[in-house]
Amino acid sequence: MTPVVPPPAARRLFPDYPLDALDLAAAAPFVIGRLLEDGDGADLAWLFRSLPETEAAAWVARRGGRQLSRRSGAFWRLVIGPAASTPEPAESAALWPL
Repeated sequence: MTPVVPPPAARRLFPDYPLDALDLAAAAPFVIGRLLEDGDGADLAWLFRSLPETEAAAWVARRGGRQLSRRSGAFWRLVIGPAASTPEPAESAALWPL
């Protein structure tokens, strides 16, 4: 099976790791977290082409609270959160604190 590695442009997000060692299947929690937190549009497009949205939603539900900033976590729970849940007021405040 061919490894599914992030595109070369994503190298800036993984400065201490060789990209060929970041196979999405083997390092999924790390790669998903880094791309959801700091990735740009091209990085996120690659991620969602390579990973089913349901798997990304499951990652956000399981790990998002620990591996994403409060603002990013609130955003991704709204965008791809589990089962289109209604955000809690605290989540909305975290996303738009001003």
